Amino acid sequence: MYEVDLHTGELWRSGYRVKLQSQPFKVLTILLERPGDIVTREELQRRLWGGDTIVDFDHSLATAINKIREALRDSAENPRFVETLARRGYRFIAPVTRAGADEAASPAGLTARSVESEIADTLNTESPTEQDGEPLFISQKTQPPSPFPSAQEEAYAGSHGVGIKLRTPKRRFQHFAAGLLTGLAITVSVWYSLGSWHSATVPPHMTQLTHSGHLATAMNVTENLMASVTDGYRLFVPVIEAGRTGVATLPVAGGSPVSLSLPDEVASPMLGDISPDGSRLLLRNHLSPESEQPLWVVPTNGGSALRVGAVLAHDATWMPDGAGILYAAGNDLYLTDVTNSRSLVFASLPGRAFWLRWSPSGKLLRFTVIDPIAHTESLWQLSAASRKPQQILQGFLDPPMECCGVWTGDGNSFVFQSTSSRSTDLWKLAGDATSHPTRLTDGPLQFQSPVAARGGNTIFFVGVDSRSQLERLSSAGELIPVRSFLASAVRVEFSRDRRWVVWNDIAGRLWRSAADGTQKLQLTPDALDVFIAHWSPDGSRLAFMAREPGKAWKIYLVSADGGDIQPLLKESRNAADPSWSQDSQFLVFGRVNDALGKENAARTLQILNLRTNAVEEVPGSDGLFSPRWSPDGRYIAALSLDQREVRLYDLENRNWKTLPVHSGADPVWSPDSRYLYLHESLDPTQPIDRISIPQGSVQQLVRLSSSQEGDAVDYLFGGIDLENQPLVLARTFTGNLYSLQVR
Repeated sequence: MYEVDLHTGELWRSGYRVKLQSQPFKVLTILLERPGDIVTREELQRRLWGGDTIVDFDHSLATAINKIREALRDSAENPRFVETLARRGYRFIAPVTRAGADEAASPAGLTARSVESEIADTLNTESPTEQDGEPLFISQKTQPPSPFPSAQEEAYAGSHGVGIKLRTPKRRFQHFAAGLLTGLAITVSVWYSLGSWHSATVPPHMTQLTHSGHLATAMNVTENLMASVTDGYRLFVPVIEAGRTGVATLPVAGGSPVSLSLPDEVASPMLGDISPDGSRLLLRNHLSPESEQPLWVVPTNGGSALRVGAVLAHDATWMPDGAGILYAAGNDLYLTDVTNSRSLVFASLPGRAFWLRWSPSGKLLRFTVIDPIAHTESLWQLSAASRKPQQILQGFLDPPMECCGVWTGDGNSFVFQSTSSRSTDLWKLAGDATSHPTRLTDGPLQFQSPVAARGGNTIFFVGVDSRSQLERLSSAGELIPVRSFLASAVRVEFSRDRRWVVWNDIAGRLWRSAADGTQKLQLTPDALDVFIAHWSPDGSRLAFMAREPGKAWKIYLVSADGGDIQPLLKESRNAADPSWSQDSQFLVFGRVNDALGKENAARTLQILNLRTNAVEEVPGSDGLFSPRWSPDGRYIAALSLDQREVRLYDLENRNWKTLPVHSGADPVWSPDSRYLYLHESLDPTQPIDRISIPQGSVQQLVRLSSSQEGDAVDYLFGGIDLENQPLVLARTFTGNLYSLQVR
């Protein structure tokens, strides 16, 4: 059963909220206004983007429709809800019932009622006729439904097999019969919130500047914030190819990015800032996941690199006069001179600062503070005179997720990005931060990483539309797309008996099914962001790593048949990568490396006794993470925090050995424990290796940088299939650059 709340812009399925960004939600709303009728592409463009808006409209609309289908578990090939009419538009094809208002209606002609009262009315009336398929209810509610079904809901769903069909005999109903497809009868009950979208503010004029789709973008699980800069004539943007970041340039009017030649010392550059005169770039080499990295100064036309003394920092900016550099290390800001590399403490902060941006006057610094435990982002400022940090926009979101702000060239506005329900948009704040922010973008893409023009009120930014495809290594050594139900999986693991499979998808949800794709079951609610999961040896449970908004990474257990999710380890720090012992009685786990959250506490491997909850440290595991227990119980493989070493612990002999590879990520054991598979992520050729255990001989199975399949920009090793062949998630499209005028 689906339910849509037009007042709050939320979609629910059987009491669980389904993620749907605001722009796709608006498209769905327009389609539901005229069920059974064709809504033309021109009408959608006019109502959502405006007739004179210059964007990649075709792609944006297709993205919105795809997100609607994903949320409703629909498909373009066999649609149950949304039908595409080639070159014409779209049509909502399911039968729709509009629920009218009570006799004593509110002034707007509607009476808002809670889901609980509707259920009570339903259970006191005649039983509804059973329908196949999943009903969709659209409503205005005074209270959102519980994230879990109530006892009444479960009882009703169990007796009818189709969820809850809310019937209110005292209300007037208008039925729109739009036909049935493939024998499915789908009912849609609509309570309209009048004018909910038509009164929305028209977003500013937006222009698309690039079309390559290869810009490097920030990822929601890492602290890598991808910045762009401008000298007034050119834009310097981060790009990604074959898993490695680089810097490219293009005119501010738009065009194709051209790679900038950089010295070998800056092998994987991340932009920090550009000097006030536009002649020098400030870069960090971010090849490894360590938080603090050397700083480099490179001319904007390329050439030799100058290292900034012995400085190690996680972000930096030029001082307004261009003579000094302000950099962030730990929880402090430091001021250094490029010529003599002496560092002085400039300010102490409540956390680790990123995205340092001076106001045009040079009197006020604003920056983002990231909490490595709660994984929140908040905006702060300090004046050059007092140097006392002060948080701004407190209470704008709970938990706070505001980041990466820039001043417009005229200094009148401050533009930042904010993430809510996994939708990231740009907002405008008055320069003095005294007024409430106003929204500048509203999907369907994820908008991030703003950079301001040198003068005026133009803002450049990235529109993220990440597209990925799971691929497998064929017997011929080529990567070929996975066409099955696992096509959109991120990390995959089959049970020990090979009958079942578990995976997490791009949206962070955890799924389980039989190995042939039948008996598919969602194991986690949408509120949990799942990173990785592992089967218990007996196949009865799953241990997984996930986090809730505003909270640390945690370890959870869930039955393979679904049900209650059990959190482990009552502590307020990150815990990660649970891996089972051979007898299913213990879990080895680690902490996260800097990329997932820089912590000051010690990071070691630990073993949790599931019967007693006792925790024991693995000897000699300081500075290691990402443990994997071998299926035969003899070894634990782990990575160093900088991912440059892969270590193997022999539990019987209680000693460690280093395996002969130069880096490692996402280790996976073969079912017979004879091999350890891993991705040498720091190697320029990006190989997937198979290491024999315990001998340690290494076989490169494929070099991902040489693969041309799908024109991939980067890769993630996602596990092995039933034939023990590597599975690789190839990202083929990331995002493009856009601009708008801030009014």
